[in-house]
Amino acid sequence: MQYTDWGERAARWSGIRSETVDVHGTKVHYLVTDQTRTSEVPVHLLVPNAANGASNWLDVLAELRAHAHVIAVDLPGTIAGHTALPNRRAASIETNALFLRDFADALELDRVVVHGWSAGGMIALLFANQAPERVAGLVLVVPALPPPLSDGEARMWQTLGRAGLAVVAPVARVLLRVSGRRILAWNLRQLDDPASIAGSKWHTGGDLTKMSAEIAGLMRDEMSAVEPTRMESAVTVYASVMSLMFVRRRPVLDAMRRVEAPTLLVWGDEDRLTPRASIDDWTAQRPDWNLVVLHGVGHALPFEVPADYARTVIDWC
Repeated sequence: MQYTDWGERAARWSGIRSETVDVHGTKVHYLVTDQTRTSEVPVHLLVPNAANGASNWLDVLAELRAHAHVIAVDLPGTIAGHTALPNRRAASIETNALFLRDFADALELDRVVVHGWSAGGMIALLFANQAPERVAGLVLVVPALPPPLSDGEARMWQTLGRAGLAVVAPVARVLLRVSGRRILAWNLRQLDDPASIAGSKWHTGGDLTKMSAEIAGLMRDEMSAVEPTRMESAVTVYASVMSLMFVRRRPVLDAMRRVEAPTLLVWGDEDRLTPRASIDDWTAQRPDWNLVVLHGVGHALPFEVPADYARTVIDWC
């Protein structure tokens, strides 16, 4: 969904606008606050999980707009987003990092504080490494980054894992063509009752009942409009993330080692996707990264506690 002013949808989102910009022939949708853009006002660029859309950040935009000029981008091919997918590879993590640089060029964004949530964290990290002159600060929100692996685990991923990913992706695309509508219907049922996720194997920690009614209602409406064919891009995203976390780890590990921007790592201590062992490993590699732990929060941190998240970022900035 797109609004000239998202206040039409919810009063708390008043002053947030949908805009589009051409990026090498692709019409890119993004959300932007009405904060006047001046040299004194910092620009924050928010990158969602690569399978989801810019609208996931709406409550955070509402909290940050008093402090910054804030932009949330729809990456190419996201399930509920409004940016077209030029080709299947355009949904991959590394291609999305290059896309961010082109998007920043199109909007003439010279210096930004870039936020990346989950797989969007990996995209934001790679972007910060590729364009250090553009990034004034990096906020990694429960990011998908390479976890610590034993020698045996690393060998297993290089053999069985590599082969498994090569097989699973095309099979998953076929299954989505057959069962896509049923999967979307299941997602809609979960959004009707977020509390039902708590006891399921899909639960990623925290308490999704904290999600605002406005966000929950928007997600239901967006999901009900999704065509099953758009879900195939999620397969590309998942395969790309898993490969860079476990098989082709070097590009991300190198970026973690080299990134120059001041970095804030935000984690919820009930996150079931990003374990504490990974957090400890990353901060051991980069002791200069600032870690903030939000208690009683899971992987959907910007949904559960958008005000706490925004305050954490502003205090750090």
